[in-house]
Amino acid sequence: RSLGLEGKVIRPLCSADLTAGGKDLLEWMDPLGGTRVSDQFIKELAVELGMNPYDPLSSANRCKLTTPGFGDRVADLFCESGFTLNALRLLDFQLYYEIFPNVRIVVAVDDWEKRLLQNLFLPQDLRVYPATPHGPMTLVRTDWDNKSAFAREGIIKLASRITATHADGSPGVPVPIYYRFESEDEKWLLNVLPFDSPGDVSSLEAVKVVPLEIRGASALK
Repeated sequence: RSLGLEGKVIRPLCSADLTAGGKDLLEWMDPLGGTRVSDQFIKELAVELGMNPYDPLSSANRCKLTTPGFGDRVADLFCESGFTLNALRLLDFQLYYEIFPNVRIVVAVDDWEKRLLQNLFLPQDLRVYPATPHGPMTLVRTDWDNKSAFAREGIIKLASRITATHADGSPGVPVPIYYRFESEDEKWLLNVLPFDSPGDVSSLEAVKVVPLEIRGASALK
């Protein structure tokens, strides 16, 4: 009742045919004498409960190591001197870039991913996002204190170009990108050229990309 589900039937658990439906969110909840709940309601409720609306029982993700690519990401993380649960959760995102040495760039594209990434920012992380609304959101994590001014500038520019690329920027057309550290209120604006394609990012010598083979709508929980 507290979740607003009173009087609704949960599918497919209450379906006569448990193998039917499930792919269409509209089939998940049928009203008993009322209007059908919306897709957006289901998605927002899933976020509140910490569930993936496309896989509420995590049937495809009970062991993340079964997701092709995830094990390779974990192995790279374990090679570092130390890691946290926060760093481990970043591996769930499809757009996850390792930049040598010791830089992580994670891009959240849709609203679902951005809500999850929002909770993973640490005070020392850099936030990068387009000046235009509804674009991607990027987290950049590294040991900034031990980076030279030149290295810091290069990391920020690369993260900005990656963000512009996933903001569907046109090749050769500058995209205005904001960036700021989470511990600071001031933000800066940088006009950058996007890469011709996302594949061009992985071709850079210092960049390592381990793709995830996504099952269903998302590998994120």
